Amino acid sequence: VGDQWRTPDLLFWGINAMFGPLTLDLFADDDNAKCPVWYTADDNALVQDWAEMLESIGGAAFGNPPYSRSQYHEKQAITGMTHIMDHTMEMREKGGRYVFLVKAATSETWWPEDADHIMFIRGRIGFDLPVWFVPADDKQKTTGAFFAGAIAIFDKSWRGERFSYISRTELEEKGKAFMSLVEFAAGKVQPPATTAPEQEEPIIAPAVLPYVDSRIWPLEVGLVFNQVEGADSLDASQQNKLKANINQLWLERMPTSEIITTAGGLVSSMRREVA
Repeated sequence: VGDQWRTPDLLFWGINAMFGPLTLDLFADDDNAKCPVWYTADDNALVQDWAEMLESIGGAAFGNPPYSRSQYHEKQAITGMTHIMDHTMEMREKGGRYVFLVKAATSETWWPEDADHIMFIRGRIGFDLPVWFVPADDKQKTTGAFFAGAIAIFDKSWRGERFSYISRTELEEKGKAFMSLVEFAAGKVQPPATTAPEQEEPIIAPAVLPYVDSRIWPLEVGLVFNQVEGADSLDASQQNKLKANINQLWLERMPTSEIITTAGGLVSSMRREVA
């Protein structure tokens, strides 16, 4: 199995709810990618410009990194946690958010002392076997890998606390809530009609609709947004801008009451701009 243990869905969605939206999986393959865009071993994430990719697709990057010892191809590192952390710091300086799920191994030389935020997970976390693994006999059967974990955030715009803690159960509950929200949203999407007209009719050019920034925000952002007076009267673009501000304030650990007050002021300002 080696480096190919899979991040459980509930853990990933819990992390996404708190620090996402996660759109780029830095260390994946075609069978276990957690994000719509991903790098495989053939791509070699250590030679890729993560910041440029995030600028193109939006969102943040996720990494459940491989822990195998350093290896090289034509003098270029392809594995090794020290190399991974070094490249991550380079990308941080260029911009973007990089969210890592790592072993809570603070004595290791690669431990990310320079991370902008580290959230320690109380309770051992388990990882799933890759989908391709089929045990040859009973001796090869295993249920997963378990160890203490932490979430490391690399984001030079971070203004929150340096360290925090969360229980594995709470993180999984956030994952369940977020998955329920995604399923609910998916159920609201109406599939396009596919039936062709029986008779030829003049083709009418479709109306050009304004672009609307569409993304899935953390559950907590939606809960705060719903408490801001007048927020639902804004147009879709303004609502996304407001949610982006709420998300940033929430990540900086501002009290909910203060976020609501600040967001209310933004709503008033947006209304004046329209008027």
